[in-house]
Amino acid sequence: MLRWLTGRDARDREFEQALAALDARVWPPLLARHAFLRGLDAQETETLRRHTAWILANKAFHGAHGLRVTPDMRHSIAVQAALPILGLDTSLYRGWTQIVVYPGGFLVRRTETDEAGVVHEYEQETSGESWEGGPIILSWEDARAGMDAQANVVIHEFAHKLDQRDGGADGMPGLRAHRSLDPRRWREVLDLVFDDFNDWVDDIEARIPSDVDPESDAAAPWYAELPLDPYAAQDPAEFFAVSSESFFIEPWAMATAWPDWYQLLAQYYRQDPLRRLEAADSQHPDRCFPNGTPRHG
Repeated sequence: MLRWLTGRDARDREFEQALAALDARVWPPLLARHAFLRGLDAQETETLRRHTAWILANKAFHGAHGLRVTPDMRHSIAVQAALPILGLDTSLYRGWTQIVVYPGGFLVRRTETDEAGVVHEYEQETSGESWEGGPIILSWEDARAGMDAQANVVIHEFAHKLDQRDGGADGMPGLRAHRSLDPRRWREVLDLVFDDFNDWVDDIEARIPSDVDPESDAAAPWYAELPLDPYAAQDPAEFFAVSSESFFIEPWAMATAWPDWYQLLAQYYRQDPLRRLEAADSQHPDRCFPNGTPRHG
């Protein structure tokens, strides 16, 4: 019970059992179902397998609203969550234990204070939540869609966990293990690209005709000009999480728009998905991603 409460590592036996379950019958098909995992070399693939097993052994999966979380569902969520720490240490995911999975989008209560100081409470449907010191909550409908889409709720929420490791979520994950990364440089670049992105969003929204609801699918052609989902404009924490999605899933537009920001992410994650995916796609020029930009928290 104490180990469950504190989020300490599972016993070696539990890890070895989880690793053994990712055998030749399970592991190759699991990789193939997640298009963004293409291009990993043999060493990276084995590290990803071990990190996936660590997550399976150390996190308790719970279904909500009657959902039965199957082994395939656990494997899919775990392998997506393992990708951001492929070049890092699993210790970054310690300190919490639960992953709660809903069948689809779920309601969360929000509180906002307007400029007049009036507090507004409301419920909002979302596809993911990451509670500081607590669980990650996911919509399976959106986690499954993230297998081969341009957005990924699992990577998004686990990026929030990385951001939360060094205090509150502010778009600046702990950099103490990265001697080559200057926190002042990170903050400077983050502030610049975040402000640039918000200006970009403002310009696009000013060009959307008044008879088009900017929150509707009809506005998608305008927002398609952006290198990231417009949800990234919410605050620096969401910008980091959405950037992390793009970094691993479809990095081309972001890397072109903000090469300095892409390089900082590459240094932090110790990965270069742009190089990896381009190399893989050069072998399969017919590959493409379906459109789709689900929003999440």
